[in-house]
Amino acid sequence: MSTIELKRTGQKMPLVGFGLWKVTKSSCADTVYNAIKEGYRLLDGAGDYGNEKEAGEGVKRAIADGLVKREDLFITSKLWNTFHAKEHVEQLSRKQLALWGIDYFDLFLIHFPISLEYVDPAHRYPPEWWGDDKKVHLGKAPIQETWTALEKLVDEGLAKNIGVSNFQAQTILDIQRYARYEPQVLQIELHPYLSQEALVNFSKTHNIAVTAYSSFGPQGYVELGMDKSAPSLFAHNAVIQAATTHQKSSPQVLLRWATQRGIAVIPKSNTHERLVENLQSLDFTLTDDEIKAINGLNINLRLNDPAEIDPRIAIFA
Repeated sequence: MSTIELKRTGQKMPLVGFGLWKVTKSSCADTVYNAIKEGYRLLDGAGDYGNEKEAGEGVKRAIADGLVKREDLFITSKLWNTFHAKEHVEQLSRKQLALWGIDYFDLFLIHFPISLEYVDPAHRYPPEWWGDDKKVHLGKAPIQETWTALEKLVDEGLAKNIGVSNFQAQTILDIQRYARYEPQVLQIELHPYLSQEALVNFSKTHNIAVTAYSSFGPQGYVELGMDKSAPSLFAHNAVIQAATTHQKSSPQVLLRWATQRGIAVIPKSNTHERLVENLQSLDFTLTDDEIKAINGLNINLRLNDPAEIDPRIAIFA
């Protein structure tokens, strides 16, 4: 399996992983078990997804059945916005580990560079973006406080690697000024409609591995009514022509567009056939002209933007 070597630990992160966002809770354990059975070794979760317990059940069954050992898996999770204060970071990481039924995360990320008011997990979990009054309540924890608390997770063996998600270059540069352990991974929305070339180049310059989420662009947002009426990437001539040439599907071409440039991908699927297909997206090579044609689809269309929840958290402004 193709991997990316992380700079501080030398740990190898699979280039194609299985994303848990929107994986149906009732079937999540079976889906994760089957993903592992088919060869997936990276599982990308988050406290906010609300299915970590079920994902952990799938992992536990896969280990019990001898499909893998824990050390064969690369499990990622993320710290939600309401838990950025130093006194909450370890508390929530331990809660998430308990939900998964594991002792450590291979990678633990700050989900967004946004601090929200604390919500006691005993009251509501996951807390999502809003208070009980359905309003967004901003917190006061600075990123330095949160990052320093993440570093302690490394010291205590709760996380092997730490990183950030939905961050921009200037915030990462700031972290580097005070970090004992610099961010090893940056996870961002990345697809041909939002290619983020400058941010990808910045990350490569700093030896920060990049993971793309929402690799299929608007396709993953249709069911949420958040696709912004953008045409499907699957239907673009540049994608279809490459798929026809290489006898692959459009989704496989979109994944290869990222992985061929050393960017990890974490597609999700509730369909077994698609789950298998996504994993089989590394055995062909796009030509320079094909990549250039797909690059030309960029329109800087961001589909996951907190500014649409509350303009005070317009982190991509």
